[in-house]
Amino acid sequence: MAKREAISETWYREMESGAQERTQDRIIRNSILNVGLEETALDHTAGTMQQHTFSLELETGKITSQQKSGRCWLFAGLNTMRYKIMKDLNLEDFELSQPYQMFFDKLEKANYFLENILETLDEATDSRLIMWLLNAPLEDGGQWDMFTSLVEKYGVLPKFLMPETHSSSNSSRMNQMLTLTLRGYAADLRKARRDGKNTTWLRNEKKQMVKEFYRLLSLFLGIPPKGFTFEYVDKDKKFHRDAACTPKSFYDKYVGINIKNYISIINAPTNDKPFNRTFTVQYLGNVEGGNPVKYLNVDMKTFKKLAIKQLKKGEPVWFGSDVGKKMKREAGILDEHIFNYEHTLDTTFRLDKGGRLEYGDSLMTHAMVLTGVNLIDNVPNRWKVENSWGEKNGNKGYFVMSDAWFEQYTYQIVIHKKYLSDSLKKAWETEPVVLKPWDPMGSLAK
Repeated sequence: MAKREAISETWYREMESGAQERTQDRIIRNSILNVGLEETALDHTAGTMQQHTFSLELETGKITSQQKSGRCWLFAGLNTMRYKIMKDLNLEDFELSQPYQMFFDKLEKANYFLENILETLDEATDSRLIMWLLNAPLEDGGQWDMFTSLVEKYGVLPKFLMPETHSSSNSSRMNQMLTLTLRGYAADLRKARRDGKNTTWLRNEKKQMVKEFYRLLSLFLGIPPKGFTFEYVDKDKKFHRDAACTPKSFYDKYVGINIKNYISIINAPTNDKPFNRTFTVQYLGNVEGGNPVKYLNVDMKTFKKLAIKQLKKGEPVWFGSDVGKKMKREAGILDEHIFNYEHTLDTTFRLDKGGRLEYGDSLMTHAMVLTGVNLIDNVPNRWKVENSWGEKNGNKGYFVMSDAWFEQYTYQIVIHKKYLSDSLKKAWETEPVVLKPWDPMGSLAK
């Protein structure tokens, strides 16, 4: 290894003079300084190509809003279900309660975190694993299999029965207080272990901690209802009443799908993740004893083919992507070519999709729902996206995504197993490779 080199005064002068040589750079620099990179790099022609029209489109309800919270994965999951409810019950619009799911996600994450702490009591506090566990034990984000675990255990609830609270819509302060609480619990359990407390004592103490956590959580989100009467008026102005419902019976009757049949398909083109193999992630979950996170990695051609097949059958598609890349939020456009950064900066970015994953430049950050696609000779050129950011952006909250953006920044789709080929079904049944907790495929959608 060569000797390390500091920036010398001579070297700095060379850089400084080099940055001032080109006339074009002076013009670009002035534009970026005044209006920023995005306005300078914006390709207006590319923007006009992304129409909000689609050859295949599902009729969905009004856009939902997660507001100032990281619940997109819950919104996306519940939106795929409300589509079926609206269709079956002939409703103009309908919404399931995201705060209900949020409550049990927080409660289960608290228990899951403390179970992980009990399992790792002999690890050093400054080990990478313990620091990772302590980093964000209660963030809002989640994964598809975490959503299915909540639904299977707790069912779903119409939103009017557990509406938004200040903290469900503005979750940062609640998360800060509850995270502080959990870290304190972790410190107490680890100290008790050092003081010689046995397993029985530690587990009893953990149960008391979760009980107190429930009380604190209820102060922010309320206490979830157990039973209710479901009343609604359909498009034909007919009134309906269903008495003595519970969240689980409501799910069984009005959603009525075997959610275990919907699985996570990913496209992660990295050397450590061969295609047609399954993967899971250590310490990633929320419900203790619930569904483990599991992915099947496939090539992009197969990835898109599965999404289109499900849409053609009239089913929306939950998907996860890196939403912050190449997005014009106000117009509701996700397009690989909307900002011509390389031409503007006169540079070349060296990382492809796999490289961005491996070197920390990209990962899944946000979940939404595919509700349409524009096909030309059965080949997609743009996709309709149901977001959860309210009606202000895009076409009343709906986004349009170019197929090029789909290829580069979409990492996960949720597909019914019946749409898989026989070879993919066989691949799904294989034992998953276990990834480290900090692997990019362990990211949570927010």
